[in-house]
Amino acid sequence: MKSSSSLSLIAGTVALAAVTGFAALNAPGDGDTAPAKTAARLPVERSSLVCPAPGLSDLAETTYTSFTPAGSSGGEAGAAELRMSATTSGDGKKDEKKDKKKADPGKPVVSLKEPGKPATAEASGADTPALVGTATGRLASGWTAQQTTMVEAGGGRGLLGVSCTGPDTDFWFPAASTAKSREDYVHLTNPDDTAAVADIELYGPDGSLKSDVGEGITVPARSSVPVLISTLTSEVTEDVTVHVTTRTGRVGAVVRTADEETGSDWLAASSDPTGTLVLPGIPADATSVRLVAFATGDDDADLKVKLVGKTGAISPVGNESLHVKSRMTAGVDLKDITKGEAGSLLLTPAQGKKNAPVVAALRVVRGTGEKQEVGYIPATGPVGARATVADNRDKGSVLSLTAPGATATVKVTASAGSEGGEQAVKKYTVKGGTTLAVTPPVPSGLKGGYALTVETETGGPVHAARTLTVTQDGIQMFTVQTLPDDRGTVEVPAAEQDLSVLGD
Repeated sequence: MKSSSSLSLIAGTVALAAVTGFAALNAPGDGDTAPAKTAARLPVERSSLVCPAPGLSDLAETTYTSFTPAGSSGGEAGAAELRMSATTSGDGKKDEKKDKKKADPGKPVVSLKEPGKPATAEASGADTPALVGTATGRLASGWTAQQTTMVEAGGGRGLLGVSCTGPDTDFWFPAASTAKSREDYVHLTNPDDTAAVADIELYGPDGSLKSDVGEGITVPARSSVPVLISTLTSEVTEDVTVHVTTRTGRVGAVVRTADEETGSDWLAASSDPTGTLVLPGIPADATSVRLVAFATGDDDADLKVKLVGKTGAISPVGNESLHVKSRMTAGVDLKDITKGEAGSLLLTPAQGKKNAPVVAALRVVRGTGEKQEVGYIPATGPVGARATVADNRDKGSVLSLTAPGATATVKVTASAGSEGGEQAVKKYTVKGGTTLAVTPPVPSGLKGGYALTVETETGGPVHAARTLTVTQDGIQMFTVQTLPDDRGTVEVPAAEQDLSVLGD
């Protein structure tokens, strides 16, 4: 007869197997051999996102959209909420004036109730703080949030859009600037209950830009710190790469750019450094495209530059290649490279050259004269199993799908509307070596905004971006968001319990 302690251990083991859902219980026998089991992929049960402070002017009108794809997980109900953070100045001290104007920080700004249907909220003015949020249970897998701000006039005018980011410890931002016409801020947001300490490094065409004040920036718990890039260095240069790392803790990081002539938008981080990069979704009517790249390693990078369009890839005349010196920023003006046809940029190592790691981003301008508007496209990873972009409208969205290698089939799901409407689904085939730009499906009976979810079904990889355009006073104000894999699942090793260790 087994002891009570052994029985308790067995009961605990059985309970663990029931809870986890992937552990196997087998009674061992002589000669039994357990076959190797592959790891299972299970939905994540907790996600964190941060949205930067949108305040540019008293004219700023901001829409938040929170969304989790339907069918992501059959787990616990959970919750997905975005709440106000504390606002701090560039020195890490709380802005008491703004804090007093805030609503109750304990009340969620956006609260998502169910998968498959977006939740939205609106805010106005320059004092709107950053948001920090967490999703749990069945709302965690694939949770996405978008922050879209319209500023109709002034130096920061434009349509500014950004997918709220997951906190991390390392970010690269090519295409920032310390030029006299620019006013670029790095926004650092800490979602955790303990302070984070961050460093900001700047790199120009000749290497590191000297700065003593970019080190050891404290970001208090559940707070956001905006840092004006031009205050970190006395050097003035058009193309700057910003590198954000943390010594302790983690932050969400994004760059807000503003230009006197072309307006304002958010610059999201480039994908991790690698030798081959895809920058998807250059609008067909782009009047100016500038590529900015940075070699993060000890080796120079020699890159082939190709525009992947509707029928195939071409090398832009005069800019067929780009040499990027180690730890230096290189910028090149590709002008109106698309020539009226939407496309994506593909950067690959030149033949016979090392596969040196690089980060990159595009600065895209539409319109001319006083009707110019700017947007940014960072290099991005593939859609993978699934990717989502929130805040789509009944008009003005264009989805770009690029298959740099093999032909691929993707499924695009337009969610139910935030205030009504039924989801719509459409499949697209993207031929290898081409970019397909489409008007995405719209939910039937749409009321409010909706989300687009892209899933790779065959072939690939596929890289995607969504352009949202709102025409204001004759200006095509726009913003571009890329769609990397949402990493809504995590690999969990298979486990097998061996009861023989319990003895008699």
